Amino acid sequence: MLGSKAVKATLFATMLTLIGLALPLQASAECKLVSTKDGSPLPIVAVDTDTPEAKSFLATCINPYTKLYAADPEAAKAGKKKFGYYSCTQCHGANAGGQVGPSITDDRWQYAKHVTDKGMFETISGGSNGGMFAWHQQVSGNPDLVPTDDILKIIGWLRTQYQGGGDKPWLND
Repeated sequence: MLGSKAVKATLFATMLTLIGLALPLQASAECKLVSTKDGSPLPIVAVDTDTPEAKSFLATCINPYTKLYAADPEAAKAGKKKFGYYSCTQCHGANAGGQVGPSITDDRWQYAKHVTDKGMFETISGGSNGGMFAWHQQVSGNPDLVPTDDILKIIGWLRTQYQGGGDKPWLND
């Protein structure tokens, strides 16, 4: 029979092995943003001025505002306010139902990846080949454009306006 020290050493070695196996899995869960235009990496990183919600999204690709706004229509108004402030209404209409640009509240996505908040964030941030330019401060190199947190608030509000049928995968994260 093994002594107490041998059992402890074996358990310790087993724990280290399991931790060693888990670390690569955590690293692979990192949020990797890609351009809607060409699939290249989007150069967006957390910065000092980012909110904790923005930093969380950049680490996980899960928008913390989506479920919050779905549960609290009053809170969702913050996203609608940002939608108007950044003139999204000029192309997508006052309630995002489409105007010059497509509707972003129905189930006819311009890009299939818009079924996820990550995909919608990538298109808003980096633009598209369909006429939308890059709106994110870091991608555009323009500090007067939209920070990560405001894009997330806009997406959270857009999800509350969804007019399509079926599943809402953005609420399953």
